[in-house]
Amino acid sequence: MFCAVLLVMFNKAALTSYHFPSANVITLLQMICSTSLLYLLKRWKIITFMVGDPWSSSDSTSFVPLETLLHTLPLSLAYLLYMLAGMESVRGVNVPMYTTLRRTTVVFTMLVEYLLSGQRYTFSIVSSVALIVFGAFVAGARDLSFDTYGYGIVFVSNITTAIYLATIARIGKSSGLNTFGLMWCNGLVCAPVLFFWTLVRGDLELTINFPHLYASGFQAVMLCSCILAFALNYSIFLNTTLNSAVTQTICGNLKDLFTIGLGWVLFGGLPFDLLNVIGQAIGFLGSGFYAYFKITGK
Repeated sequence: MFCAVLLVMFNKAALTSYHFPSANVITLLQMICSTSLLYLLKRWKIITFMVGDPWSSSDSTSFVPLETLLHTLPLSLAYLLYMLAGMESVRGVNVPMYTTLRRTTVVFTMLVEYLLSGQRYTFSIVSSVALIVFGAFVAGARDLSFDTYGYGIVFVSNITTAIYLATIARIGKSSGLNTFGLMWCNGLVCAPVLFFWTLVRGDLELTINFPHLYASGFQAVMLCSCILAFALNYSIFLNTTLNSAVTQTICGNLKDLFTIGLGWVLFGGLPFDLLNVIGQAIGFLGSGFYAYFKITGK
């Protein structure tokens, strides 16, 4: 929750406060940072990539077999779409409305889990999710900064997030890789693809000519963004494989109070409105009901 809140803030700062021209380049830098850190930790025998490997006897010369890498290709593709859509969606709307619309991700996650594995949920769980979504619509009912493209990208991000989390739950348990191993495979597959994409689109050239590229403030924002992206990805993988995709989505909702508050203070874009506050409260109430029903098994 802590990493997710700060990551949204730093990404928003880079894209809107500094007017950085390419969300794709930020995603690429985050991947390069993550993969490089995993490589060093593995070489220094601090981590392993396979489930069940003793940490102290990690073989620094052995990473991930080619067959395992191929097995994780669907996850890597889902991750790439999730990252790109998520980064672009931050630019399109103000932070409070971003978190409001993102709360509907849980519906898409439940649908994807049902389509992929036939997962069904109790009436209590479905009711709590419906309450979350209702609260999101109440909160955004009077948003005067409506933007069709921005809202559309957020919903695309919701769909890609749902596919990504459901894929983690499936492949994470069948590949034999632990959380670090899954992140390593994602980086190996996605970073070259994204590098080629940014090169073709001219994003790298825009980055080189970016006027604030060597500004210490901008570089600090980018460094924090990369570090937080690594920590957040690790948390998402771990929580999704240990629990479920829907649980991970609900956990993401619980951080929204802090994101909304900081978004109002730092970036503005949405004046105080009683209807918005009521909607947020309804959404948090739904999240609380979901947690209760999961704990009690109802």
